[in-house]
Amino acid sequence: MTTPVIGQLTNSAASRTRADTIDDLLGTTIRFDGPAHQSLPQAWATCDLIVSHLALGATTRLIAPLLADKKTDPGVVVIDEAGRFCIPLVGGHAGGANDLARRIADGIGATPVLTTATDARDIPGLDTLGWPTSGDLAGVTRAMLDGRPVEIVRTQPWPLPPLPLNVAERGVQRLVRRGIRTTVLPHETPVARIVISDAAATGATDDLPTVLLHPRSLVVGVGCNRGTPAVAIAALVEATLAEAGLARESVVTLATVDAKADEPGLLELATLWKIPLCTYAADELARYDVPNPSAAPAAAVGTPSVAEASVLAWGADLVVTKRKSPEVTCAIGRRAARGRLTIVGLGPGAEDLLTPRARTALTSSALVVGYRPYVEQIRHLLRPGTEVYVSAMGTEEERTAFAIDEARKGRAVALVAGGDPAIYAMASPALEQGTEGIDVQVVPGVTAELAASAILGAPLGHDHVTLSLSDLHTDWAVIEHRLHAAAEGDFVVALYNPRSRTRVTQLPRAIEILGEHRPGSTPVAVVTDASRPAQSIQVTSLEDFDPATVDMHSIVIVGSSSTRMVPTGDGDQFMVTPRDYHWMNA
Repeated sequence: MTTPVIGQLTNSAASRTRADTIDDLLGTTIRFDGPAHQSLPQAWATCDLIVSHLALGATTRLIAPLLADKKTDPGVVVIDEAGRFCIPLVGGHAGGANDLARRIADGIGATPVLTTATDARDIPGLDTLGWPTSGDLAGVTRAMLDGRPVEIVRTQPWPLPPLPLNVAERGVQRLVRRGIRTTVLPHETPVARIVISDAAATGATDDLPTVLLHPRSLVVGVGCNRGTPAVAIAALVEATLAEAGLARESVVTLATVDAKADEPGLLELATLWKIPLCTYAADELARYDVPNPSAAPAAAVGTPSVAEASVLAWGADLVVTKRKSPEVTCAIGRRAARGRLTIVGLGPGAEDLLTPRARTALTSSALVVGYRPYVEQIRHLLRPGTEVYVSAMGTEEERTAFAIDEARKGRAVALVAGGDPAIYAMASPALEQGTEGIDVQVVPGVTAELAASAILGAPLGHDHVTLSLSDLHTDWAVIEHRLHAAAEGDFVVALYNPRSRTRVTQLPRAIEILGEHRPGSTPVAVVTDASRPAQSIQVTSLEDFDPATVDMHSIVIVGSSSTRMVPTGDGDQFMVTPRDYHWMNA
């Protein structure tokens, strides 16, 4: 995918200053600064997206005679003179104006004003999924919004975002899960249909309003003679796709041998279709066992197969074996659809410490799985139709297995965890259980120790160790050994799971071990419910520390021998472990 060209129309000092800020956010844009009746048509002809700093009415009048097709017209975002609102005027979905308005608004502290119906209802637009669409998009979307039954037909299990409860897959019961209770929604006769397929046609024989979505699933392997024009390459590829009933819109890349990396015809076709040209070394392609090897390419470029082997090298299965014309060979492959598991860190609890990437993962997942308190923390962020599955403490194995199984069915699943998912959380058990056959992403989160450290100042400013005092899954002898090592190394130590109602001896013992290697005046901090409304902070010393003030909502940070308290603000103090920069001692 190519980076969109963004232009900005400015006509005042304030708008030019704001345009500079937007350049800092987006990268350099093309500026059109002059009479708007001249500059806007110029921007329209050269840009994929336009940011207009003119009035909404003026922008509307100027673009009206230029409008042709929403699939090809530039998206236009209007920003008012005061910079308070970002308004997508045209091209909200297809032109990318809604996304651009959100990005700019986040960056300049404005409000995005999105008037497209799906955005207003927080429902994913079918033309925002990154897949080309055709058919009755407006009619099917209207049925979705009106709550009328809409049928989904997927030829492979491509993962989907959350969709309204009136949208159901053919042959699959739509479920509503609340905790461990499940309600099965009855099937109703559909009034519209969504077909998700890399086929060129829907295959439907009725007149039901239908929209066809083409996942980017196909690769075309191509070999050609030197100097073959793009039109000749395209002719064979398009004929082969048509013969197989496959959609050209689903082709995600062209693949060939690296000897053809500079072939003008292939480069021109890739540019025309807005897809990459992927190349492989001849010796790599030669390793693949293909149905139709040939001596000609072996002599010319060093591999008995270019088209078929390039498909296999890309990681696809051959669905159309080699076809050829006098100048060109091609083969077509499909990369199997895979469900998606995103393991999401929710941070310490405050919503403004939830990362944008985590928020995107939550709103794009059809199923959210997690420990009940964590799910309740972010439930209000989920889109309508999101399925939620929660379970209690101690059911981690069942919870992760359920998330993996659902992803294997071709679903988009988010498995949530507090803090960071890879630190005493769900990433490890999920990956250890085995996630073959699905796409997995781990989204980091702000950890409890990072949140607590920021509250305290900079106690983790130098080398530090993170230890859990829970001996539920780790023998206490192992934990003690690690405590001794941390103490001898003079590390700052962050203690997770320090104390519970039944586990009360471990924390005093940890403090005793650490106290053997650092002075009794060493600062010790307890932060409970970091970043949450009930947050509390205690700072004391090793010799005065009282373990009874600690519970499972707390994290304990024990300083090293160099950690100290420094004054700040109006009589406050911060806990700091010096970084030992040489210039500090100059």
